[in-house]
Amino acid sequence: MPGQPPERPRVRTTEGVVQGRRRQGHAVFRGIPYAQPPVGAFRFAAPAPPHRWEGTRQVAEFGPAVPLSLPVDAGPSQGTNWLTLNVCTPDTGAAGLPVLVWLPVGGYVSAASSDPMYDPAALAGAGLVVVTINCRVGVEGFAFLDDAPPNRGFLDQVAALQWVRGNIAAFGGDPDRVTVAGQSAGAGSVAALLAMRSARGLFRRAIAHSVPGLHSTPALARQVTAAFAQRLGAAAPTAAALREIDPWRLAAGLTAFNADLHAHRENWGRLTETGTALCPVIDGEVLPETPWSALNGGHASGIELLTGHTRDEFRLFSVMGGRRGTFTGQDARAALELLAPQPHGAEAYRAAFPRADPEELVETVYSDALFRMPSQKLAEANAAAGGTSYLFELRWTAPVLDGALGACHSLDVPLAFGTLDSPVGVRLVGEEPAPEAVALSDEIRGAWIRFVTTGDAGWAAHRPDQRLTRVLDAESETLPYPEQASHRIWEGHSIAPFDLSWSP
Repeated sequence: MPGQPPERPRVRTTEGVVQGRRRQGHAVFRGIPYAQPPVGAFRFAAPAPPHRWEGTRQVAEFGPAVPLSLPVDAGPSQGTNWLTLNVCTPDTGAAGLPVLVWLPVGGYVSAASSDPMYDPAALAGAGLVVVTINCRVGVEGFAFLDDAPPNRGFLDQVAALQWVRGNIAAFGGDPDRVTVAGQSAGAGSVAALLAMRSARGLFRRAIAHSVPGLHSTPALARQVTAAFAQRLGAAAPTAAALREIDPWRLAAGLTAFNADLHAHRENWGRLTETGTALCPVIDGEVLPETPWSALNGGHASGIELLTGHTRDEFRLFSVMGGRRGTFTGQDARAALELLAPQPHGAEAYRAAFPRADPEELVETVYSDALFRMPSQKLAEANAAAGGTSYLFELRWTAPVLDGALGACHSLDVPLAFGTLDSPVGVRLVGEEPAPEAVALSDEIRGAWIRFVTTGDAGWAAHRPDQRLTRVLDAESETLPYPEQASHRIWEGHSIAPFDLSWSP
C-alpha cells in the first residue's frame, strides 16, 4: 500500500547496500560486518576494516557466533565472520534519533548478540536506534601474547563504535548522541572504553551495570597464558603457536581451565576467585591503566554515566554452583584473606558485620570485591573527573526458587530490555511475571530511555557529600548509598589489577 514502509528495508553503508527486514514495526539489520573475519593471517591481530561489496547484501540473520567458553545459545548460524553487529531502528528515514550500543559480553568468555534477552524491540519502540555487537572474547580476545596486540576484544569494540560513528545516520541515528552500554564484563568493557584513547569521541554517554574489577598485570597475564598454552599442548604461548589450534577447541579448553583455577591459588591469588583466567590486561598501550585510576588521575574525562549493581551480586553464582548453604568458616576466611582490602579488611568486615555467619560473609565479600565496590567507585571517579554519575542498586528479589536468588547478578538485564519472556528472563522472573515485575521493568527501561535521550536518569546525580542512589524495588526510592558499611571498608582503597603479588 502507498505510504507503507517496505518489508525489506535497504540502507547504504560505507561498505555497500544492506537489506534487512521488518520486525514488530521496526527495521532490523543483522550480521553486518564491521571488520574482516579474524581468521588466518588476521587471527589474534587487530581488527581490519571490512571489505566493500557490490550489489545488495542480505542481512536478515545474525552473524556467526564468536568462539564461546560458556554454554550460551548463540543461534544456528555457522562460519568465521564473527565481527558483526545488528541494528534495530524505528525509522530508517528519521534523523537524529538517540543511539544505544549494547556490548553483550559475559565473563570475558562469551559475546552472543543473538541472545533473546537482548531483543531491542521494546527500546526501539521508545525511539532508540539499538546496536548490538559480537566481539572476540576468551583466548581469541584476551590471551596475552607477545606477538599479538593485547585486549583484542576491546579493539573490536572500538572498531564497532567507529562503524557506528560512520554509518548510524543512514539508519536514522545521531552519531553525536551515542550511549555505550553493558552488564558484567560488558560493563567492564564500557569502563575500559572510558580509559582508552582510541575510544575518545566515539560515544557521549555510558551505562554500566555490575562493573567487575577484573584486570591483570602483564606479569600475571603472561604466566596465565603460558600455563593455558602448555595445558592445550601448544608449542609456545604465542599467536603463531595458537593459530595451529582450532578456535572452538581453544574455547572449550578455556572452560576447563577456568574450572580449575583454584589449583593455582598459591601463585595467582585473587584471580583464582573470579572464575575468569583471561581478563583484560593493563598493558600500558591499548588499556594504559584501570578506569578508576584514569578518571581519578585526570587521564580520562568524566561523562554522563549511569551505573550500579544488584544487592546480592554473588547469589547467582552460589546458587547455580550448588554452593548456597554450604559455605564454612574456612571459606569465609579464604574470601576475606584473598578479596578484602589489605591490610585490615578482614578485621573490618568482621567488625562491620558482627552477626554474619560464614555464608553471609562470603556473599558480602565476593559481591563487594567483584562488582559492588567497582561500580560504586566508578560513579565516584567519573564525578570527580567532571562527569555526571547516576547510581542505582537493584533490591527487588527474583521470585523463582522461593526467592533463593535474591536480587542476583544479571536480574537487571531482562528487566531493562523488557524481555521477561526470554529464556533467561523466565529462569529469573518466572513464566508469568507478577505485575510488580512488569512495573519495575518499565521503570528501569524508562530510566535507560530517558538517560540515552537526555543524559538524565530521572533521579538525583551522585555527589560525594550525599551519594544518593536509586534503590530499585517494588516501591523504588532515592536514598543514601545503601551499602555504607562496605563503602567505609573500601574507602581509600583502589580497585587494583590482579598480580603475581596479589595483595590489594
